Amino acid sequence: MKIGKNKTVVLGMSGGVDSSVCAALLVEQGYNVIGITIKTFNYDDVGGTIEGDKSCCSLAGINDARMIAAKLGFPHYVMDFSEVFGKEVIDNFVDEYMHGRTPNPCVICNRKIKWEELLRKGKQLGADYVAMGHYAKLRVDDATKRYVVARGKDEKKDQSYMLWNVTQESLSHTLFPLAAYTKEEVRDLGRKFGLRTADKGESFEICFITDNNYERFLKHKMPHLEKEVGDGKILLHGEMMGEHDGFPFYTVGQRKGLGVAHPDPLYVTSINYKENIIEVGYENELLHCGLTASKLNLIKYENLFNGKPLTVKIRYKDTDESALVTQLDGTGNGDGKVKVEFDKPKRAITAGQSVVFYEGNDLVGGAIIDGTFD
Repeated sequence: MKIGKNKTVVLGMSGGVDSSVCAALLVEQGYNVIGITIKTFNYDDVGGTIEGDKSCCSLAGINDARMIAAKLGFPHYVMDFSEVFGKEVIDNFVDEYMHGRTPNPCVICNRKIKWEELLRKGKQLGADYVAMGHYAKLRVDDATKRYVVARGKDEKKDQSYMLWNVTQESLSHTLFPLAAYTKEEVRDLGRKFGLRTADKGESFEICFITDNNYERFLKHKMPHLEKEVGDGKILLHGEMMGEHDGFPFYTVGQRKGLGVAHPDPLYVTSINYKENIIEVGYENELLHCGLTASKLNLIKYENLFNGKPLTVKIRYKDTDESALVTQLDGTGNGDGKVKVEFDKPKRAITAGQSVVFYEGNDLVGGAIIDGTFD
């Protein structure tokens, strides 16, 4: 008997090789597949150029997804999620930058759009599951009965970091067909299945910033931005070093493009959005012993009130660092605060980014960084 016999799954299709191979594997396993490509934004709202767009939601991506679905014999729909995406993801992105923070919109999109909204639509179509082309594993813990995400087989392509914000309810209806494969193995499968996307290049930019120009995007969304935040001060330990074009265009740890002259390398150490000030300092000033974070979402455990030694990442390409993670309040289901105390000082901890906790290869949870302490 095939694994997915009589089970229906909605598959998020970007038009790339990963979701295309997911489709072929699900069909092979006997699932009734419904392909869905989501429209997340309107070009007039975000600016940029359609011609230069290589994002997951591009017109070319939609066309590739449709052709893969036709080849494999299942229905494909394009669904317009631009209104909810604008409220949940784009508005949050702009608001975070305007508060001197550096957001990660993908973790918001994963929870609110790719899972909750897609699951809601999927249930209307009679689907039992939602499937995604993420390189991650999923299992049910026998003792706790919780759904646990773990790193995928391909360490270089592992996407568990981006999944910390997905709820237990959503995970209970999730399939990750690529869990047991590396990227190159997926491309090999694409060639084996005869898929046109087998050798298609990857997209790394944020989907709604089609030209990968954050400054241009923020100015497009806020036409009077330059007048409001331009000509701010750049300070080194209280001493005026120069002026900046707007605090939203800087991030903690940045060295290039500061426009100040100094015999030693200077880095952005903090952003004071209320006073329109960029604080710069020396590299050692980027080191901090701990951080606090909010909007805590836990995957493996119900809570961390007693504190737990775990490994931690503060950005997607970061390496794991040992730390004591202690929940301070809340339920751990998208709310509550957490304190992270590193065994060794950590460099360039950035407010707005995600701090993600691991136990071995298991994803324990994550939160949004608020600030640092020493």
